Amino acid sequence: MVQKFEFEELDLKGAYHIKPFFATDERGGLIKDYNADTFKANGIDHELKEVFYTISKRGVIRATHFQLVKQQPKLVRCISGHVYDVIVDLRPNSPTFGQWRGFHLTGENTEMLLVPAYFGHGYLVIEDSVVSYKCAEVFYGEGDSGIIYNDPDIGIEWPFELIGGIENLIISEKDKKLMSLKEYIELVK
Repeated sequence: MVQKFEFEELDLKGAYHIKPFFATDERGGLIKDYNADTFKANGIDHELKEVFYTISKRGVIRATHFQLVKQQPKLVRCISGHVYDVIVDLRPNSPTFGQWRGFHLTGENTEMLLVPAYFGHGYLVIEDSVVSYKCAEVFYGEGDSGIIYNDPDIGIEWPFELIGGIENLIISEKDKKLMSLKEYIELVK
């Protein structure tokens, strides 16, 4: 079986839901989740500068991160396990500013998200997971920031029931101290 790349631009302009190239035969399979020429042919200019993976336990939340300087567009795919992945439009002049979209990314469905510059990104780990990040900018620690996962003005509807309830949430001390959307707005004015 062979499946070509499928690109779906979301209503949050510049963000894409992507199904990668996937081929199987009696030996197993091959997944190609990035090809510069194929992406460019579909109107996406995403030059790789850094690739990394996160390994997370069920219940971990990583949200909602971005870089204040040296924006880091990223192509995100769950290699194994299951995450509920969320993107938030943080472009101040965007008609969809502050809106979010969520997707179930799994090792089985192989689906990916292209998270553009000036978007927040995070996920809730439903099953122990490995997530791949293919970034168009390197990580810049001094600019690392984010908005708290439960910001009321964004209103992300995290599926905590899939981890047995919010009481099973695992969150870093850093993520507990992230700013609010209101603080972000004041910062980027």
